[in-house]
Amino acid sequence: MPGKTLAEKILSSHTKSDNVKPGQIVEVSVDFCFGNDITAPLAIKTLKEAGFNKVFDPYRIALIPDHFTPNKDIATAMQVKVMRDFAKEQGIPYFFELGRVGIEHALLPEEGLVLPGEIVVGADSHTCTYGALGAFATGVGSTDLAAIMATGKTWFKVPASIKIVFKGKLGPWVGGKDLILYTIGKIGVEGARYKALEFCGQVIENLPMADRFSLCNMAVEAGAKVGLIAPDRITEEYIKGIAKRPYKFYASDPDAEYEEVYEWDVSSLEPLVAFPHLPENVHPVSEARDIAIDQVVIGSCTNGRIEDLRIAAKILKGRKVHPRVRCLIFPATPRIYQQALEEGLIKIFVDAEAVVSPPTCGPCLGGHMGILAKGERAIATTNRNFVGRMGHPESEVFLSNAAVAAASAVTGYITHPEVL
Repeated sequence: MPGKTLAEKILSSHTKSDNVKPGQIVEVSVDFCFGNDITAPLAIKTLKEAGFNKVFDPYRIALIPDHFTPNKDIATAMQVKVMRDFAKEQGIPYFFELGRVGIEHALLPEEGLVLPGEIVVGADSHTCTYGALGAFATGVGSTDLAAIMATGKTWFKVPASIKIVFKGKLGPWVGGKDLILYTIGKIGVEGARYKALEFCGQVIENLPMADRFSLCNMAVEAGAKVGLIAPDRITEEYIKGIAKRPYKFYASDPDAEYEEVYEWDVSSLEPLVAFPHLPENVHPVSEARDIAIDQVVIGSCTNGRIEDLRIAAKILKGRKVHPRVRCLIFPATPRIYQQALEEGLIKIFVDAEAVVSPPTCGPCLGGHMGILAKGERAIATTNRNFVGRMGHPESEVFLSNAAVAAASAVTGYITHPEVL
C-alpha cells in the first residue's frame, strides 16, 4: 500500500476510514468554520429556513464582518446586524466587532483559531490560506456553511496532490507572493483544479510564516482545492502560546503518490508582476517598463501583514508618493495596525503622503475604500486582477509583492525596488 500525502492524512484523520484515496467521496468532521459579512448572512438565513435552532458548537464558528467595514451603506450595515444578532442568539464568542475585526485570513491565524492538522471551512475562496499552517482549509458557499454550522460535518472528494519543490535561495525583494505568482505562471489558473498543491523544498523550509500565508493564499488562483505546507519548527514558533485548541502535525509519507511533481530552482527569480486580467499572466518586474499607475494598494489577506508593511516602509521612508498616484495602505488586523504604529511605520506612510486605512477587504474586491475609475490602472498586493475587480470594467489591476508596489508608488510607474 503506497504512503499518503499530507492532504490524504488530514482527511483520513477526520473520517472513519484510515485509507482515503484520490477521487473518493468522504464525510468529514470540521474543526472550525466561518463566514464574513457577504456570505454569513445568507448562511444564517438558510440555516434558519431549514429549521435548525442551534449551531453544532459556538466555539468552533467565527463571524467576521471584514469586507465592508466600516459599513459603507444601509445594506452592509444590515448584513452585519444579522451576524451580530445571530452571534448573540447562539452564544458565538468569535464575532469580531468593528475595532476588533481584521481581514479574516490574517485574523484567524493571529487569534490561534485555525491550527495544524485541522479541517477548516470558510465561506470565502481564500480560506486555503491556512494551509500554510498545515491545515486542510478550503472555501465553500453559504449554503454549505449553513449545513456545517448545523452539523459540524461536510463532504469532500479527496483531491489528488501536486508536489511543488522549490530549490535554491531567494534573492532580494523576492518572497512568498513571487513564489505563488511563479507557480501560477507555470501551471496556469486551471493547472491545479481540485487538486491539493503541496509546497516543499529548501526554500519552503526557510520561508517565514508571513510568506507561507501569501503563498497558500493564492493556491485557489491556480484552481487548487487546498494549498499545503507541512508544519515544522517555523510553524511551531508561530502558534505556540496562541493556539486555542490542541493540534497535530502531519507530513506526507516518503512514498506518497503525486499526480505531478514540479521541481524549480528559484535562485535567479526576480520580483514578479501579474498583468491584467489573470493571475497567470506573469512577467518579471524588469519587463514591466513604462507602465504608469494611478493607484497603489498595499494590504489584503495576501500581503497586509506586519512584514509587508515593514518592507513598504523601508522603501517609502524619506520619500514621497508620486503626485499623480494615490497610495492606500491597509494593515490586515488591528494588532498589525498597532504594531505598525509602535514601530513608527504609520508615520513613515503618512509622511510619504500615503493613506492608511483600518483593516478591511474593501478595495481588493472593488467594494469600497479605493475604487478605480474608467481607464485607471493600479498595482496591488491583492490576489485577483480580473476584469473590474477593483472598480470600473475598463480599469486594470497588476499584482505584485509589497516591495514592488511601494517602489511603484514613489516613481508613478511599475518599478523594481532595486532601482530606487
